[in-house]
Amino acid sequence: MREKTEKRIRRHKRIRKKIMGTQKRPRLCVSRGYANIHAQLIDDINEKTLLSISTQDKEFKKKGIYGGNVKAAALLGEILAERAKKKGITEVTFDRAGFLYHGRVKALAESVRKQGLKV
Repeated sequence: MREKTEKRIRRHKRIRKKIMGTQKRPRLCVSRGYANIHAQLIDDINEKTLLSISTQDKEFKKKGIYGGNVKAAALLGEILAERAKKKGITEVTFDRAGFLYHGRVKALAESVRKQGLKV
């Protein structure tokens, strides 16, 4: 298990050398655990988190959905896109944080795209 995590972190460092978030196009960083998924919109130039959301959020918990599945990730993507639009963000740079673009990570990204955010 430890080796798997170390490989993911190594991939993440390699990815982060190439991508960067700005005020106009923040970095959408996705992190997942076994039971939850987290997403942040980050402005790397000013070193600020513009928006943060997870399956432990109040709005998400009202829906009564378990946070560790594909359905939850898709719903989280919809909520994230709505909040980003309210803040005037229309484009983001996707950062999968070393996780494979598969399953929950893919569902979140596609859901954000479907809501009109350019990824």
